[in-house]
Amino acid sequence: MSIIKSFSVGDGDMFYIKHNSDNFTVIDCCYDSDSDWENQLDEIEQESKGKGITRFISTHPDNDHIKGLEDYNTRFKIANFYCVKNSATKEDETDAFKEYKKLRDDGKKAYYLYQGCTRKWMNQKSDKRGSAGINCLWPVLENEDFKKALTLARVGGSPNNISPILTYSVGKTKFMWFGDLETDFLNKIKDKIDFPNADVIFAPHHGRKSGQLPKDVIEKIAPQIIIVGEAPSSDLAYYSDYNTITQNSSGDITFDCANDKIHIYVKNETYCVDFLEDEDRTNSLGNYIGTLCVN
Repeated sequence: MSIIKSFSVGDGDMFYIKHNSDNFTVIDCCYDSDSDWENQLDEIEQESKGKGITRFISTHPDNDHIKGLEDYNTRFKIANFYCVKNSATKEDETDAFKEYKKLRDDGKKAYYLYQGCTRKWMNQKSDKRGSAGINCLWPVLENEDFKKALTLARVGGSPNNISPILTYSVGKTKFMWFGDLETDFLNKIKDKIDFPNADVIFAPHHGRKSGQLPKDVIEKIAPQIIIVGEAPSSDLAYYSDYNTITQNSSGDITFDCANDKIHIYVKNETYCVDFLEDEDRTNSLGNYIGTLCVN
């Protein structure tokens, strides 16, 4: 069994993966309120107990993806910090951004992501422990559009387009993250990526229209569910031709993966969808809204 959780943190991102191996992964962090933040950290501490390898993946250093990083690092003492290699700067540096820079530039803790990169135990197993099942589809370091995005971030511009594209596979199921990649940028780089099918994808840029996936890209991925984030409703791309879960309405979303099934739970007790199988499950993960059966 593997658990993926998407926290509801307002206009931001925060996920964890409790792998079915000796791994635990957090992707981004952002606190919405002090009380929720403490509860989220308590949950991460509880769920990560007993895992031999823990890693933190930072998609990019905007505040809605790193807010609270200094508190997170104080509590958990990040030993494995994953990000795209960059020299991003900010005119006004928050404590979180200062912490990001310290981790990003730490020669012992930082590991830099790029297309096809391999590492124990991110996507390689050993006699000691299994793989986490995480792979990186982007960036291509030699790509000119990516280099321009790095330059923009280096001079204090938006770091959105230095975000990696990541997949997580467990059993027959696959999830995909895009960070805050923007539509115009995706259109420039899409032919440089061999997009696999994925069952659940987290829409880029919190589901905003500015990060809407190009039609030909989404057709290649053929997702069964698109998670639309918590950007303001007026800014969202709703992907009306696809099954969606909108986190503005659902609250926290938890995916319980068991080989060829994904059991899905949300925090909002009244939230429901009509495209999932009903296996009449109940447990402490939240309001069960149905099961996705993977082909």
